[in-house]
Amino acid sequence: MNQKSSVDIYTEWDIVAARQLGRNEAKKIGFGIVDQARITTAISELARNIFLYAGTGRIEIEQVSENGAQGLIITARDSGPGIPDVRKVMEDGFTTSGGLGAGMPGVRRLMDEFDLHTEVGVGTTITITKWVR
Repeated sequence: MNQKSSVDIYTEWDIVAARQLGRNEAKKIGFGIVDQARITTAISELARNIFLYAGTGRIEIEQVSENGAQGLIITARDSGPGIPDVRKVMEDGFTTSGGLGAGMPGVRRLMDEFDLHTEVGVGTTITITKWVR
């Protein structure tokens, strides 16, 4: 049976709560310390993007089991402005916030699966998956 938890993102403290939830869920199903760090880094980036660009949204974390493998599916969902140029956002080094530009390409590299759906004026949903090795 799959278990799902979530954190609504309204403040910077909610980013911390989402990271902690991700770390706890990752530890619970057997991820090592390095993969726990990868997961929390990815969640932090997604939650930070919700806070900065959409204002509010939600991080959902679901424990999954598929063909004997355990994993986490993390969904970042918002009803913000959407991403007008997905290709640009997925370029290494691109930043609109003055950060390092690791952003979405970094999240994609940290995880095993990455899926982004966005519609300008409607919002964005990013789903990432990491499997226990």
